[in-house]
Amino acid sequence: MTFKNAFALCAALSVSPLIANAQETLTLYTSQPNTDAQQTVDAFEKANPDIDVEWVRDGTTKLMTKLRAELASGVVKPDVLLIADSVTMESLAADNYLYAYQSPAREAYADSLYHPEGYYYGTKIITTGIVRHKRAPETPKSWADLTKPEYKGQLVMPSPLYSGAALIHLATLTDAPELGWNYYEQLQANGAMAQGGNGGVLKAVTSGSKPYGMIVDFLAIREAAKGSPIEFTFPTEGVSMVTEPVAIMEGSKNKAAAQRFVDFLLSKDGQALVLEQGYLPAREDAGVPAGFPQRDAIKLLPFDAAGTLKSTDENKSRFSDIFGG
Repeated sequence: MTFKNAFALCAALSVSPLIANAQETLTLYTSQPNTDAQQTVDAFEKANPDIDVEWVRDGTTKLMTKLRAELASGVVKPDVLLIADSVTMESLAADNYLYAYQSPAREAYADSLYHPEGYYYGTKIITTGIVRHKRAPETPKSWADLTKPEYKGQLVMPSPLYSGAALIHLATLTDAPELGWNYYEQLQANGAMAQGGNGGVLKAVTSGSKPYGMIVDFLAIREAAKGSPIEFTFPTEGVSMVTEPVAIMEGSKNKAAAQRFVDFLLSKDGQALVLEQGYLPAREDAGVPAGFPQRDAIKLLPFDAAGTLKSTDENKSRFSDIFGG
């Protein structure tokens, strides 16, 4: 072996470990709770050791304010978004900020859980139903029950002026022929209190200050499992849902890695993590968490994310006219 060849071999050997350990960095903006976000990132990195994920976490509203400001300045920081609701994703898709990706994993999902062009994919199903304190005299089974005289002044619910899930709930129920805006007018006339978010509803019902509430499923079911004297009901008319969708930014410089992130969340392993975290997985062949009924016992009401985006301001205004605020 010549000196020249030997030197080249030594150089290759010295560089190869660096190449083998090279990391691609993916930037994630998410509204997941911190613990869930860390678990999600850890699981993805374990399955994809060549990709390092940097993540920024905040509530969806604050996160979108930050993102919009960055985009207005011509800066695209995140590669991937994992946020609470599809209406926010629709607004970004309408402004051409999202990348259309047809994930092969979509075959395992209902059409209603992802954008037809692949701009975003729902990763879990979080419904809104009825929570009841176990000492409450009535046991509501339907949304309509809450308008009856025996529930007068006894119901608390999150405000759609504050909560994104409550806004989607409002849009879903007012689009339902058997409920509509008349339902919210009946609730107001029956003394229902609308303020704050789902956490406030949980506190009010667990403390007994209000015996009934509208709330997202996992909050009530988790607390009941911990021994809190409450129970959750999926109303007979059906329930609204938010889907915590994932999307790739059009301006991402790491689209191949971003696609792997999307595919992982939609995979059986990714959905098994959702189940482990106590949420209802979006994937149809996945199981259900402890405390949840079987999937066929949960009726999901139709939801039009694009239509809701167009009617958001009108819905908020009309709600304010009914409930004040």
